Amino acid sequence: MRKLRSLAALTIILAGFALGGADVALGQTTDDVEAAHSEVISTGGASYDAGLKAIGAAIGAALVIMGGATGISRIGSSAVESMARQPEAAGPINFAMIVSAAMIEGATLFAVVVCLLAIIL
Repeated sequence: MRKLRSLAALTIILAGFALGGADVALGQTTDDVEAAHSEVISTGGASYDAGLKAIGAAIGAALVIMGGATGISRIGSSAVESMARQPEAAGPINFAMIVSAAMIEGATLFAVVVCLLAIIL
């Protein structure tokens, strides 16, 4: 099951890269793409690439949140199971759990900010 989820995530990421570079892949030169982008910006119209950026950032943020939630839930369940087996070691286990969960949450927050910055920049 894990391999299937990993394969699905990799497929989504590769599809995002493929869609992001679709202009160049269709045989347009970089100058043509830049001219089209400047035309869209000067006319004030919505860009196709802006939509792809938003979709990619939303998918990326969703995957990051799901991964962080899975990691923190596994840490929590393992810590509770360990404390149930050895109640005298509950203090150090609790401390290690909180530190690990904070590190995962920090990395998750950083990744979500990067995804959201992809829309802005």
